[in-house]
Amino acid sequence: MLKGLIGKKIGMTQIFDENGAALPVTLIEAGPCYVTQVRLPEKEGYAAVQLGFQESKPKRLTSGELGHLKKNELPPLRFLREFRIKDAEYKVGDKLTVEVFGVGERVDVVGTSKGKGFAGVVKRYHFAGGPKTHGASDRLRAPGSNGATTTPGRVYKGSRRPGHLGHERVTAQGLKVVLVDAERNLLGVTGAIPGSKGGLVVVQEARKQ
Repeated sequence: MLKGLIGKKIGMTQIFDENGAALPVTLIEAGPCYVTQVRLPEKEGYAAVQLGFQESKPKRLTSGELGHLKKNELPPLRFLREFRIKDAEYKVGDKLTVEVFGVGERVDVVGTSKGKGFAGVVKRYHFAGGPKTHGASDRLRAPGSNGATTTPGRVYKGSRRPGHLGHERVTAQGLKVVLVDAERNLLGVTGAIPGSKGGLVVVQEARKQ
C-alpha cells in the first residue's frame, strides 16, 4: 500500500497527550490526492505512481499538463509528484486521503526551507567569528583565514564562505503522526517541518523505522 501524500503546511499548534504533557505539533493539509499516472517495470523500468494535488484554474497549468490530466478525465491539478512503490496496485483516477496514515506511525516530511537571502558565515555555518575585544572593531563576524600561502596558492572549491542561505530541499525524518482528521484532510505530526506556512510538502512513510 502506498503511504505517501502531497500536502500544504498549515502551521504549528500543540496538543496534550494522555499524561497531560504538551506536544508541539505541525498541521498539514494532506490530500485528497488523485493517481494521475502509473509507471510499470515492463514499460518504464520501475514501479511508481504519480499523484496530483490541489485543484486549480486551467490557465495556471501548461498545455502539456492539462493534456496529461484531461486524457485520464482528471480535474486540473496544480502539483504532481511521483512516489516509488514495490508493485503497481493502483489505477489512474484512484483517490488517496489522510486515512492512508494511522496515529502512531512514523513519517518523513520533505519540503523547501525558508529562504534567508545572502548570509555571512556566522549565520550560515555557525562560525565563532573573531575576537570581541583587544582592538578588533570590525572582525566580530568575519570568516578569518581561508587556506594556505604558496601551496596551493588558491582557495579550495567548496570551502565555507558567505552566500545564499535556505530555499533548499530539506527532509525532516521520523516524525510521529499524532492526529488524523479525515473530515478536514488534516494530518498532525510532532515537531517542526521545513518551509513557511502554505508551503508544499510531501509526506511519506519513514525510511528509518
